[in-house]
Amino acid sequence: MEQYQALVDELTWDCRSPLSALRWGDRQRRTPALLRRRKVCHPFMKLNHSAGLEPQAPLLLQPELYKLAAVEAAPRLLGQHLVRRTEDGDIRCRIVETESYGGAEDKGSHAYGGRRTARTEVMFSAGGAVYIYLIYGMYHCLNVVTAAEDEPHAVLIRAVEPLTEKDAELMAAYRGVAVRKPADLSGGPGKLCRALRIDKSLNNSRFDLPDGLLSIEQGEDPESLDIVEAPRINITYAGDYAERPWRFYLQGNPYVSAIDPQAQPHRLL
Repeated sequence: MEQYQALVDELTWDCRSPLSALRWGDRQRRTPALLRRRKVCHPFMKLNHSAGLEPQAPLLLQPELYKLAAVEAAPRLLGQHLVRRTEDGDIRCRIVETESYGGAEDKGSHAYGGRRTARTEVMFSAGGAVYIYLIYGMYHCLNVVTAAEDEPHAVLIRAVEPLTEKDAELMAAYRGVAVRKPADLSGGPGKLCRALRIDKSLNNSRFDLPDGLLSIEQGEDPESLDIVEAPRINITYAGDYAERPWRFYLQGNPYVSAIDPQAQPHRLL
C-alpha cells in the first residue's frame, strides 16, 4: 500500500501538456500502467485497500453550473473535461480557455438586442445546450449555452488540452496537419472543432446527457486553478463591450490560443 501511495504522490503535479507524458522516461517505465494518468487531471480515482487504485466512472458536470450567467460559468468551465464520442473512441480534453457572451445586452453576442433567428434560437434554450456556428465559411465554433430558458447566454470554448497521449494522437489524426506546438492542435475554436470532429450536425444537442456525442464531465476545482481574464478576441464591433475582460484562460497553459500580456488574475465570484 505504501508503494502505491508513494507513486500517487509522485505523479501529482500541475497539469500542463499531455505531451509531457513523453518525458516521463524512467518514471513511466517503473510505474504500473494503472497509475500512468496524472492524478490531478483524473480526480475520479480512489484508494482501495484490497486492489490498489480503483477507477470510478466520471461524473457529469453539476447541472447548477449550466444555470449561471455566461460570465460566471465561463471561468468555472476551466479545468472541466469536454468529452467527444467518435467511431474511433472517446476523446477527453481539459478546457483551458473560454469566452463569455452575456445575453441580449452584450454587443458582442449573436443574440444582442434579443435577436432571435434560426441560427441563434438554440441560445434561448435552457442551459446545457450545444451551440455551434460557422465562421468564415470554414471554421466551426463550439459554445455551451447557459442561464435560464429565453436568456441567451453562451460560453465559447476557445482551447482544450487532451488528457492523455492517446487523446492527443487521435486529435492530431483528425486535424490532419503538422503539430509543432500544443496550440497548433487545439488552441483556437476552429482548431479544436477540427481536432474533435465537431460540426453543425451536433448543434442543439445537449452537454448534460451521459451518452451524448458531446458531454462535459467534472474535472478540477476551478478555485484551485491559476485563472486570468482579458478582453475577448476579434470583437471590435462590440463597442464599449469589446474591452470587457470576458475571456478566461489558465495561466501558463501551452494550449491557450493567445496570451494577453495585460491579462489580470481572475477571482471567482
